[in-house]
Amino acid sequence: MRSDHHDEFMQQMLAEGVSRRHYADTVREPATSERALRLDPNKSIRRQLAAGAPEGLSLAPLEWLHPADPIGWKRDGVQEGVFRNLRLGRYRTDACLNLHHCTLAQARDELIGFVFQSAALNIRCALIQQGRARRREEHANQLKSYLNRWLPELEPVMAFHSAPAHHGGTGAVYLLLRKSEQARQENREKHQRRA
Repeated sequence: MRSDHHDEFMQQMLAEGVSRRHYADTVREPATSERALRLDPNKSIRRQLAAGAPEGLSLAPLEWLHPADPIGWKRDGVQEGVFRNLRLGRYRTDACLNLHHCTLAQARDELIGFVFQSAALNIRCALIQQGRARRREEHANQLKSYLNRWLPELEPVMAFHSAPAHHGGTGAVYLLLRKSEQARQENREKHQRRA
């Protein structure tokens, strides 16, 4: 039973122009990381993005890496300090992709869509979780081995490294993505203002 105070309060709020809304009527704009993960159900976005991806993301057999070995790589021009900070997990990750239950073909398609969509959203650092393995033949280690092959072939990827233990260790990989031209321009302007 509502009190008279509640009714009086609601009348005062309505008189001041505040409208009554029900929670079901509200729409919350997702955070950037949620937008990065929300993939088109019919995969049209991923197909469009993959059209610009290299054909080299092969599923051809390769030698499996050791499950305990970290993986890492950086493009020429990525500063050592930036790569070290990535390796140590010092950058905030704005998007995450979980590949635990994907086949190799699904993982490849998800990876392409995730990387290009994250880059389009100006996400600078992301995390990929492929899972940990104890033996070379385990699926998680196969995923890690293919990620080590695929990631350098994706143009937006500037660097990657296995995560520290608190973010999944060798079962997860940090990605550093290329800055968009807009982000580079903003960075140049910020540095010019400091000078």
